Amino acid sequence: MTKPGDRVKIITSEQELEGVLMPEEKEFIVLKMDTGYNIGIDKKRVKEIALISHPPERETELPKTQPKTGLPKISILHTGGTIASKVDYTTGGVVAQFEPEKLIEMFPELRNIANIESRLVRNIMSENIRFAHYNIIAHEIKKEIENGSEGIIITHGTDTIHYTAAALSFMLKDLGVPVILVGAQRSSDRGSSDAALNLLSAALFITASKNFAEVAVCMHETKEDTTCLILPGTKCRKMHSSRRDAFKAINTEPWARVDFKAKKVDYLKTGFNERKAGVPEIREFKENLEVGIIKTYPNMFADIFQSYKKYDGLIIEGTGLGHIPIMEIDELTKEHTSIYNSVKELIANDVIVTLTTQCIYGEIDMNVYSPGRKLLDAGVLGNYCDMTTETAFIKLAWLLSNYPKHEVKKLYSVNLVGEISKRLEK
Repeated sequence: MTKPGDRVKIITSEQELEGVLMPEEKEFIVLKMDTGYNIGIDKKRVKEIALISHPPERETELPKTQPKTGLPKISILHTGGTIASKVDYTTGGVVAQFEPEKLIEMFPELRNIANIESRLVRNIMSENIRFAHYNIIAHEIKKEIENGSEGIIITHGTDTIHYTAAALSFMLKDLGVPVILVGAQRSSDRGSSDAALNLLSAALFITASKNFAEVAVCMHETKEDTTCLILPGTKCRKMHSSRRDAFKAINTEPWARVDFKAKKVDYLKTGFNERKAGVPEIREFKENLEVGIIKTYPNMFADIFQSYKKYDGLIIEGTGLGHIPIMEIDELTKEHTSIYNSVKELIANDVIVTLTTQCIYGEIDMNVYSPGRKLLDAGVLGNYCDMTTETAFIKLAWLLSNYPKHEVKKLYSVNLVGEISKRLEK
């Protein structure tokens, strides 16, 4: 008699398949192959299910980890389960492993890098994160620093990890230790998972870099399991939906390259904040603040802009150097005058309106063409800024949370935490 979790051979009229038996569906038998992928086999095709072996008995409780003398203390705070989870083949579900003992069981190399404190803050898919979660994470970071941690790793879903990295960069004033966010593009039970290298590289970087005290993201540099990059928290972006090297530095260089196998860290640029004693001051987000993003596209209408009239702020992701369709050039473009008037009306109603570019690289320059100059005259902010739309959104929301609007207008185009480049790099 076989049951989920058993290793089996399934014999059909066409082939023989070997793998781990998963809970069956209504019409299919589900088998997890050694590649990590599941396949469904029509029950009508199955001639025989032969047992190969039962799963080994699992230890119900692992011995508590004992601190090692001479190793620094690193705290791992979990906000999402993918990077610290594995498949339970009895149920077919993903089981989160947040306790230090279970985490070290999954990633045993950690025990030789640092003394690990690990706990769950939230278990949430990253698209569900709100400003209130940023405040929670920031306070948990402060708590760990107060308890003696020399560095913090935040495990996080990759889809919005760059938003959170930017948010923490603005929130944590006088941060004296490194805060490194890590994610995984492939789940930990797959042979192609990037989870281990990302997490271990972040831990190695914290222990090997004695001066670095910034918020950063650590992810694969290439598709291979070779090196990871330490990316600036306000100047990185997810550039691919599934590749392991999805994250890139934008308009700047990464802080460093980590070669975990060689136990080597190479700095690629300097200018980072250095470590110091003390705990950071937290400047929170207002949880009910309303900031929107509009992407510019052909055949726009004014009513989409008017729908933001009750918002606190609005990011317009314009084309190229920073344009939106506001020029009436013939009988077919009369709507563009209405769009321009709607933008002016938003600004008159005290909505902070800023402009970014749909281009991934480069900066806004509203002085080159007439549409840009008209937007400048109307009071649209962002000229000469090279912030990504995601970082611009976070910065505007954070400024509106901490300053009166007349100060927000002054500070938006000022480089505060490395979000605006002095010069653009490759």
